[in-house]
Amino acid sequence: MPELPFDDEHAPLYSLGQVAEMLQVRQAYLRRLDEHGVISPSRSSGGQRRYSRADIMTVRHVTDLADQGMTLIAIRRILELERELAHARRQLQEARGHLTNTPPQEDTERPASHHTLPQAAPTPSPDPLSRR
Repeated sequence: MPELPFDDEHAPLYSLGQVAEMLQVRQAYLRRLDEHGVISPSRSSGGQRRYSRADIMTVRHVTDLADQGMTLIAIRRILELERELAHARRQLQEARGHLTNTPPQEDTERPASHHTLPQAAPTPSPDPLSRR
């Protein structure tokens, strides 16, 4: 059975008015988020903004951050950092998957009985600007 558009969280199904009513925000607020590049909904062939479920969840998150006093510039940066963190986590998970699927490599450069101890980290010098 083919997947229906409403099954896809990224399908742009909701109009500006529907999202504003759903989230109890003003339409102008949603337009402002788009104008400031905080969220960029898809556009219909007639140029109307169309929001996906993923967009709606992002707007909800943005609204929570704005309610905490964050500026739109700060919110945009937070969203960028969250995307970067999610990407780094996916890469880490992928690397862990490769490690578990790779047979262990033998160390051929030195005998197995020769182990080196890790060196202790250097002691940091006192910070002259810190107040104690």
